[in-house]
Amino acid sequence: MNKEILDDINTLIIAVVLMKIREIVRVDNKGRITIPLIIREALDIREGMSVLLIADTEKRELIVSPISEEAKLFEIEIEIEDRPGALAEVANELARHSIDQVMTRCTTLRRGEIAECIMVVDTSKSAITTEKELENLIKNLRPIRIVKVRAFQKG
Repeated sequence: MNKEILDDINTLIIAVVLMKIREIVRVDNKGRITIPLIIREALDIREGMSVLLIADTEKRELIVSPISEEAKLFEIEIEIEDRPGALAEVANELARHSIDQVMTRCTTLRRGEIAECIMVVDTSKSAITTEKELENLIKNLRPIRIVKVRAFQKG
């Protein structure tokens, strides 16, 4: 294959990877929505799979994230120093224990002083298995001021 064709294929692949899909759907009388086929295919959502729903009431948005059946999910709320690298310290410690971050959202409360973060993590590949173990892992990190952990129950 010549270089021009390969460049065109690489450009197309990059465009598909960066693509965002937007669809408008209706909510039925039981509060259900149907996820359009193009989105189910793009996210590999199949019948019977679990999805994580995260509602941000301030932004009025709903995030839908597919999760594996093996996932062991926890929500972590932290108050953390607002300084460069503070969140990276937490992320590195989680990674060191094979804990996957599914979602992280942080907001600065007082610039240069304190921020709050909510994280959803998956501990299915980690030796950390309980709320208490996860809390103990995080609370001793230098940038952490307050930590709360709760397990997700699959519905």
